[in-house]
Amino acid sequence: MKSHSETEENYLKCILRHSPDDELVGTNTIAHDLNTSPASVSDMIRRLSDKQLVIYTKYKGVQLSKEGKKIALQIVRKHRLWEVFLVKKLNFSWDNVHDVAEQLEHIDSAELIKRIDAFLGFPKFDPHGDPIPTEEGIIIKRDTQLLTQVDSGDQVVITSVKRSDQDFLQYLDRLGLTINQSVTVKEKLSFDDSIILEVDQKTVVVNGLVANNLMVIKENA
Repeated sequence: MKSHSETEENYLKCILRHSPDDELVGTNTIAHDLNTSPASVSDMIRRLSDKQLVIYTKYKGVQLSKEGKKIALQIVRKHRLWEVFLVKKLNFSWDNVHDVAEQLEHIDSAELIKRIDAFLGFPKFDPHGDPIPTEEGIIIKRDTQLLTQVDSGDQVVITSVKRSDQDFLQYLDRLGLTINQSVTVKEKLSFDDSIILEVDQKTVVVNGLVANNLMVIKENA
């Protein structure tokens, strides 16, 4: 039996999401993310602290302990591998896998995850372009930047999305934009921060909100 609950795992994952480099995370940030009360967060932080999974600094916030981060990275690893499995093997769309993977990530079987990883060919990224932590908890770093930060004339590859909510991903589908797609920045419009792209010999216009949620890397970088 696991020594920590699904709720505890969700808290650890939430803290990792907001502190990838071990920054302190405030209780209000966690409460907003998990849609719960600050009082409930404080109670859970005390529980996780008693288990030595987090380190709490009074009036400043909380960060993961070494063991807490190890657990959180494995939860993320399972979630993203399940997303790949759902999309590649069960034909789920990329906008419809998150909630299912949220349930599957809590299955406590290291052997199952090893076999799924091998079955999928040891993927490095999930369907949204996020890196899948290795079994040792190592995350691939890429020199990416926001689409809004590149210059006109640059040819870039869309590597990932900052948002993975269903409405946003479905909107990208309507625009014909997806992960690992090569696009050319034809023009940037200062009036509303829109960007004109050339995609597969077609012109696509994305507004500033969309452009600010697309991560890219320069071609051949």
